Amino acid sequence: QVQLVESGGGLVQSGGSLRLSCVASESYTMAWFRQAPGKEREFVAGINKYGRNAQVAVPVQGRFSISRDNAKNTVYLQMNSLKPEDAAVYYCGAHGRIGVFTGARLYDYWGQGTQVTVSS
Repeated sequence: QVQLVESGGGLVQSGGSLRLSCVASESYTMAWFRQAPGKEREFVAGINKYGRNAQVAVPVQGRFSISRDNAKNTVYLQMNSLKPEDAAVYYCGAHGRIGVFTGARLYDYWGQGTQVTVSS
């Protein structure tokens, strides 16, 4: 059973930055999703298990970036210029295949989520 542990969420003012971390017990393709109240879980960014094919969703391009440290089995989501609409619970997902998928149902493992709140 793969375990994913997220950290780094919190309260930040609009325009501020946060960096989320997700530590996995094994090396997997990983992605960040977010879910706001009453909305579906949506893809934010992903990167394959080799650290290649990084993808970032259009709404956050130019503000968010994803990276990973394979020695630590850790994926990072750097979030800059945060907006109130970025507020959500952010989840780390993982699967054992190489491709980065934008559909949440294609991920086999999930972390517990970390709350990001952006004040205007």
